[in-house]
Amino acid sequence: MTDHSVLAERVDRLKDTPVLCVGDAMLDRFVYGSVERISPEAPIPVLRIERETAMLGGAGNVVRNVVALGAAPTFLSVLGDDAAGREVTALVGEHVGIDPCIVVETGRRTTIKTRFFASSQQLLRADSETCTPLSQTIRDQLISRADRLVAKVGAVVLSDYGKGVLGRPVAAALIARARAHGKPVVVDPKGTDFTIYAGATVITPNRKELQDATGMAVATDEDIVAAARHLIRTCDLQAVLVTRSQDGMTLVLAEGAVHYLAAEAQEVFDVSGAGDTVVATLATAIASGASLLEGAHLANVAAGIVVAKVGTAVAYAGEIVSALHHEELWAGESKVLGLDAAAEAVDRWRRKGLKVGFTNGCFDLLHPGHVAILSQARAACDRLVVGLNSDASVSRLKGPSRPVQSEAARATVLASLATVDMVVIFGEDTPLGLIESLRPDVLVKGADYTVATVVGAEQVQGWGGKVVLAQLVDGQSTTNTIKRMTAV
Repeated sequence: MTDHSVLAERVDRLKDTPVLCVGDAMLDRFVYGSVERISPEAPIPVLRIERETAMLGGAGNVVRNVVALGAAPTFLSVLGDDAAGREVTALVGEHVGIDPCIVVETGRRTTIKTRFFASSQQLLRADSETCTPLSQTIRDQLISRADRLVAKVGAVVLSDYGKGVLGRPVAAALIARARAHGKPVVVDPKGTDFTIYAGATVITPNRKELQDATGMAVATDEDIVAAARHLIRTCDLQAVLVTRSQDGMTLVLAEGAVHYLAAEAQEVFDVSGAGDTVVATLATAIASGASLLEGAHLANVAAGIVVAKVGTAVAYAGEIVSALHHEELWAGESKVLGLDAAAEAVDRWRRKGLKVGFTNGCFDLLHPGHVAILSQARAACDRLVVGLNSDASVSRLKGPSRPVQSEAARATVLASLATVDMVVIFGEDTPLGLIESLRPDVLVKGADYTVATVVGAEQVQGWGGKVVLAQLVDGQSTTNTIKRMTAV
């Protein structure tokens, strides 16, 4: 088993790693609502639509995952000259860190996948798409642009959704150019003929795709290894990483070694896009210098994170590090999250109908007064987020001798409490920006404040939330505790 501390260090090296992602871009739409009755026209539920969102899908979701890892992807794809294509282009532009290289083909229809949800469950998916091969002119443009890009990156990802971008001539040309420059190629395959990916470094089929491509049994570990070795021989591959859902992953290397990776997910909520996360994480890890086995371990952890989220989600670098460091301390997700991951988690809680509470502080030396406030805060909500002042902000607020404990130590202690569901460290003097980002339903502070003086009270009440003033425990103060300690 690869040491988790080594893997955590590997995650740090992913930052700014250049990766070229080529494949079928599409638009993922999500329609959320509630079902309260059955249609009188047919025995089907009636969805009362409450909100709609859109995000990059297909190969675009691979790119989103590369960005979430802190790496620097270049996105090479083909879109139609239609409204959906323009929306995809706009979404690419909204993601800081993506270098877009989009080719537009006149007359082509951009793929749209629309998913309908009620009570956090997917009811239906509707697709609008075209699967025709690229014209010779567009194909030449795509390969020409890849020629200019491949030498500048650490790895190439081919994300094939079978929509025509990665037909045999294009896939073969891209793999040949990558090999000529000594760049690894990671392929998320489609279809039954994997010889179109001949010469790639590693491909990542799921169990069914492996069976369909080889015509071989995949019921047992031995079956899967035999089928993977068949692909390695017939497609001139260095490795095959088979994703096996609840059974984890199997990495088969051309040199003969086989590695079994147990599933990391504690709760499977939505598998949409998990394959994109695997290929993105594996490719970015390899591009940064990691071995195939290290990359597979990181991809396995990342996949376990995204399947516990709703919709086409991503795994952030901080989430992966936290999962590696803290999986034995906490079951499921780590409680210490960055802002982006925290916002996703809060949104996921809300979709489950949970009330989110928020409180904040320095929590330098945890004492009974802190415990009392946290207990009261948790009693007022279903999930409690604690905003924790960073070391720098504590020093500004409390003086140069504070904090006594580092932000990492303080966050670890808070996260170990059953009353705390999430800890987010913020560097500002007040948590207002954090509150506005997370939009809690309940804001809790000690009774030494008034509602009018609580930072964020106006905002929380403005969106329909409430402010709770928790009762204090007399005589409990970190400052007084420190004074008694220094007086000894």
